[in-house]
Amino acid sequence: MILYGNVYDVTNFLPEHPGGSKIILQLAGRDATAEYDPVHPPGTLEDNLKPEAKLGTVDPASLERLKAISRPAKLKGGDTPQEGKQAPPPPLHTLLNLGEIEAVAKTQVSKKCWAYYFSAGDDLFSKYYNGSVFRSILLRPRVFVDCTKASTATSLLGGTARVGTPLYVSPAAMARLAHPDGEAGIARGISRFGAMQLISNNASQTPEQIVADAAPGAVFGWQLYVQTTRSKSEAMLARINKLRDHFKCIVLTLDAPVPGKRELDEKSNLESQLEVDSESNDKGAEEKRPGGGGVGQQLFWGTASDLTWETTLPWLAEHTDLPIVLKGVQTHEDAYLAAQYARKHLGSVKAIILSNHGGRALDTAPPAVHTLLEIRKYCPEVFDTIDVWIDGGIKRGTDVVKALCLGAKAVGVGRAALWGLGAGGWKGVDRTFESEYYSRIMISRVTDGCV
Repeated sequence: MILYGNVYDVTNFLPEHPGGSKIILQLAGRDATAEYDPVHPPGTLEDNLKPEAKLGTVDPASLERLKAISRPAKLKGGDTPQEGKQAPPPPLHTLLNLGEIEAVAKTQVSKKCWAYYFSAGDDLFSKYYNGSVFRSILLRPRVFVDCTKASTATSLLGGTARVGTPLYVSPAAMARLAHPDGEAGIARGISRFGAMQLISNNASQTPEQIVADAAPGAVFGWQLYVQTTRSKSEAMLARINKLRDHFKCIVLTLDAPVPGKRELDEKSNLESQLEVDSESNDKGAEEKRPGGGGVGQQLFWGTASDLTWETTLPWLAEHTDLPIVLKGVQTHEDAYLAAQYARKHLGSVKAIILSNHGGRALDTAPPAVHTLLEIRKYCPEVFDTIDVWIDGGIKRGTDVVKALCLGAKAVGVGRAALWGLGAGGWKGVDRTFESEYYSRIMISRVTDGCV
């Protein structure tokens, strides 16, 4: 196949590809750059192919002539937007809330992109309940309080990270599926708010690219999916350690020991495979390799499921001295254990994130705000030991306020940043934060003790 004007023989890589072989075979003999580029950071080819796999280069003029006479390929159920067919997005300033931003993004991104971002586990119960549960919590506003001198700025990670707002971006993979600005665009979009960005282990850009043009003082965290081959995770930790001027924590994700059953994402991939089978008269062939069911499962390939308190955290401490954030705590019992560990090991664990992975891992898992209430009821001393952050279902500034009132130190959004990218690149992310940033007033009122 052709990638970036070079011809590669990828035959030997077929059995190793996390997404299975079909996703490669449907592009065999073609220029796959447009499909490859949005989901693979620079260096992926060099890391996975031997030098001799590069056979040569292609003359650009001959490639254009070939494209002109070739029959358009049916690629992955519509991986790229139908250029010239979708209506242009409306002006960003006319989008007043996250729902409107998501609706516009759906019209601009590919079918595969939408299916991956939108999908969640099984019946999507946890995904929708994450948001609806906030509607059942009511605010109790107080009056006659001067709210003019409050600030949204706060400190996280035991005071080591100063941010302009408690609203942060949760790890969100494959941002360049939505827009070429990618994860670096998210960083730019949130920069004027001074927000923190936790970057996905499966980012579509390298950590070096993402922070290259970051605003002074910008705070980043690196999400870690521990790999079965530990040396791969150790190599990534070594890279992050060199970028510690930007990265202030390692976010160890614990809420997805196995890939979630995201049926919409899987269906999108299955439809594209049926197209390939139809073209090749290979309808009876079914690839058994795990990881081929959808983008989410493909990304998960190689992730370890043997993590424990006794083995994983000591191993992690050997390879980084950055503060550790445990993402995916879903019970007050585990929150209590995290606080105990932090006390015993001199604060190596600085924060936990209450999260059910956006409803994408285990359906009917509890919404994070329920876990937050559990902690407040059964072990409130956790709040005095470590930061408690929360994500999942945040749609309004008032949702942020409710989480803060109940003890959360920071509140994350994931899909919202991706939809912002889809709606308008980095400017769409800026608008995403701006559209709900009237929470500045509400958060200020919380900090002044009037809610």
